Amino acid sequence: MELIQKTPDLSAYLAADEVIDHHHPVVRETAARLASGAADSYDYARVAFEYVRDAIPHSADTGDPRVTWRASDVIELRTGICYAKSHALAALLRAEDIPTALCYQRLRDDGSGHCVHGLVAVRLDGAWHRQDPRGNRPGIDARFSLDGEHLAFTVTPDSDETDYPLLYAAPHPTVLKALRSALDRPHLWTTLPTTL
Repeated sequence: MELIQKTPDLSAYLAADEVIDHHHPVVRETAARLASGAADSYDYARVAFEYVRDAIPHSADTGDPRVTWRASDVIELRTGICYAKSHALAALLRAEDIPTALCYQRLRDDGSGHCVHGLVAVRLDGAWHRQDPRGNRPGIDARFSLDGEHLAFTVTPDSDETDYPLLYAAPHPTVLKALRSALDRPHLWTTLPTTL
C-alpha cells in the first residue's frame, strides 16, 4: 500500500500541538531518558515504540475507564486506547526530530460493525513505515519494523476492512471529537468512529 502525505510539508510531521504536545516536560523527560540508551535515531524509534507498546497498557486490556487523548497525559497516566497511544508515540518520536504521522485502519469490531483503529507512520530511510503501538496480548504481536509491517491487525478486504492511505500531521477530527467528548471508556466504545 502506498502511503500518502496529507500535508506535503514534512515539517508538519514534526510539529507540536495541543494533542501531540512534545514540548511538555513529561514528554521531554521521557524522550531524553529513552534516547540516553539509544545508539542512533533508528534505535531510538524502536525503543520509543516498545515503551509505548509495553509500558502504557491499552485501557481496554486493563479495564481502565479513563480516556486520555493528549500525549503528555497518556505518558503520565500510563493508559490509553489505540489513538491515544499513537499520539504518545508521535510525540516521543517528534521530540527527537523523527517525522511521525498518524494513520488509520477500518476494522471489524467485536460485534457486527466496524471501528476505526489508530496507528502511526514513522519516516526513516526516506520512506514512511507504519507502526502499531496498540499493545500486545494473546493473538496480537505488533513489532517495530522498517522491513515489512508487523502491525496488530491485518485488514481483510472481504470484511469491508481497509487501510486508509492518508498520513495525517494531526489527529483526524472525527477521532479527536470522540476522545474529547467521551465520559469514560465504556461510553467511548459506543461512540467510536466507524469510518473516516
